[in-house]
Amino acid sequence: MSAIKDIKAPIKKEMNLFESKFKDSLKSNVSLLDRIMHYVIKRKGKQMRPMFVFLSAKLFGKFEENTYRAASMIELLHTATLVHDDVIDEADFRRGFFSINALWKNKIAVLVGDFLLSRGLLLAIKHEEFELLKIMSTAVQDMSEGELLQIEKARKLDITEQVYFDIIRQKTATLIAACCASGANSVGESAATIEQMRLFGEKAGIAFQIKDDLFDYTHSPLIGKPTGIDIREQKMTLPLIYTLNTVDKKLKNKIINIVKNHHKDDKKVAEVISIVKENGGLEYAEKVMHNYHNDALNILKPFHENDAKKSLQLLLDYVVNRKK
Repeated sequence: MSAIKDIKAPIKKEMNLFESKFKDSLKSNVSLLDRIMHYVIKRKGKQMRPMFVFLSAKLFGKFEENTYRAASMIELLHTATLVHDDVIDEADFRRGFFSINALWKNKIAVLVGDFLLSRGLLLAIKHEEFELLKIMSTAVQDMSEGELLQIEKARKLDITEQVYFDIIRQKTATLIAACCASGANSVGESAATIEQMRLFGEKAGIAFQIKDDLFDYTHSPLIGKPTGIDIREQKMTLPLIYTLNTVDKKLKNKIINIVKNHHKDDKKVAEVISIVKENGGLEYAEKVMHNYHNDALNILKPFHENDAKKSLQLLLDYVVNRKK
């Protein structure tokens, strides 16, 4: 996708070097683990998180060896959470490939996730990067709490907008916030600047998650109809929360009944999707997403103009305009 190519342009050399450094960080003495790590590398995604790290460092016109360590640590941590998420969600696929738990079963997948997590922590300790360790450990804590809060609230389906934002801030936005904070930290920026970059990443991460929520209601090119996966999994997303707060009591009870008791029924799920669309749930979520996108852009404004800043702006645009 040309947008990603344009975004990567100022950090192309660094991203290429990062790939080999990241591979090195996965090496182990256990052949089974090496085989699984080879599979992990082969199925990597767009690597948006390392891009956020590198661009947040380059924004200040600097680049240090420990910027690579920050990006590697983020990617190790992110990959660990994906492996564990697939176990939790009992998912057999991730980005079109079989998940680790589908191929090697849950026990091995959990241990692989633990290995990746410990590798990330050891990388920081080995080089005495204690500020980086603090940023990353806070992110792991937030992500775990966000997941547990979502599970707790899904049982009751009584999520307010405030609780929804608490969940996605911890579950999704905290890791992108850690990318931007660790990028600025790696080149020796002040605590105030690191905090600004953390906030920038948080706003970008919230916009990213709302975009994901919207995909559940838009047509999938693969199946030609909305996916409704979040409804099937009883996840309360922004379009649904807004709709529940605006429709009359009778319709609200009908939606709750479907999500609670008929979330596996294709026709009923399609009905909820229609109700959300008819009552402005998608427009509302899009408006909120663009507000977060604009807040993030405003945080970038005071920083010097350079290629990295342009790429961060392009990356923000990509977050809200992507097709998958």
